[in-house]
Amino acid sequence: MQKPAEIFKGVYRLGNKLLTKNLVLGSKTYGEELLNFEGIEYRDWDPYRSKLAAALNKGLSEFPIKEGSNILYLGSAEGTTISHISDIIGGYGAIFGVDISAKVMQKFLYICESRKNIVPILADAAQPMEYKENLSGFAVDFLYQDVSQREQALIFLKNARAYLKSGSYGMLAIKARSINATESVKEIVKKEIAKLYKEFDIIQRLDLEPYDKEHAMVLCRRK
Repeated sequence: MQKPAEIFKGVYRLGNKLLTKNLVLGSKTYGEELLNFEGIEYRDWDPYRSKLAAALNKGLSEFPIKEGSNILYLGSAEGTTISHISDIIGGYGAIFGVDISAKVMQKFLYICESRKNIVPILADAAQPMEYKENLSGFAVDFLYQDVSQREQALIFLKNARAYLKSGSYGMLAIKARSINATESVKEIVKKEIAKLYKEFDIIQRLDLEPYDKEHAMVLCRRK
């Protein structure tokens, strides 16, 4: 078996597969394939199930997540992407996973039981002060957002103002049809990115097709 190649810290490629080293040996999160190489267990990271994996496959130029990072993740859902970030940051980092849905949070909690670096937060990402106490004592290194609400750029900015220090990175997954059902995706994405310019340097914008239709990913750094 060919050795997986590390393309970013904690992220590996083997053929057409993206992989992370499994933090919880033998454990699967969403039915992904487990691979073993020289005694190290890797998890297959499905770009059709994770927008962050899709962005990596579409040529993401920088990957700010690393071992020991503290991450605020808005729109944690059932924890597919977060579980791979958990692998990458290891035992010295923390992920604060915010979601407004009590239904998906129930499933997310099962992942949090075995992955001790994930903190589940049932709250509205549009109201960042609701979870201020949960982040007390932590400096957020990276802000990741994947929510289906209408004011996506505004939610991202509100959380950045509350928790993200100057020079730190963020990634915003823009779900065009959650914003406008009829306007062109290109125009929607352009307008959302324009809202960020005063407070962020835009590093890269990626179209996520064919993995996610009518979605874009924005990599940026706070001024």
